[in-house]
Amino acid sequence: MKLTNEDKVFTVLLERFDKQRLPIIKNLKIKVDNGELLDDLEILFLEEVFKDAHDLLPKVQKHPEFERIFSQAIHLYHEITDQALKNTKNSS
Repeated sequence: MKLTNEDKVFTVLLERFDKQRLPIIKNLKIKVDNGELLDDLEILFLEEVFKDAHDLLPKVQKHPEFERIFSQAIHLYHEITDQALKNTKNSS
């Protein structure tokens, strides 16, 4: 089966997420779960991840085999941002 250019781009983006971004996201989750605050670069990173996830959504909808991992990643993003907000309020 020959991959389309869209499939190739999607594959590269998923690999980047898995190998580069997911480990950072997991570390950010640990950080906020420990009551720590996110710094400006970490917040920018999360904003970029969220934007990219939004851009990937139409592609994920065409590839239902990735919907589960995609929704888990979005859920993790929300857990991090919710806890980071609580940590910020608690530090004030």
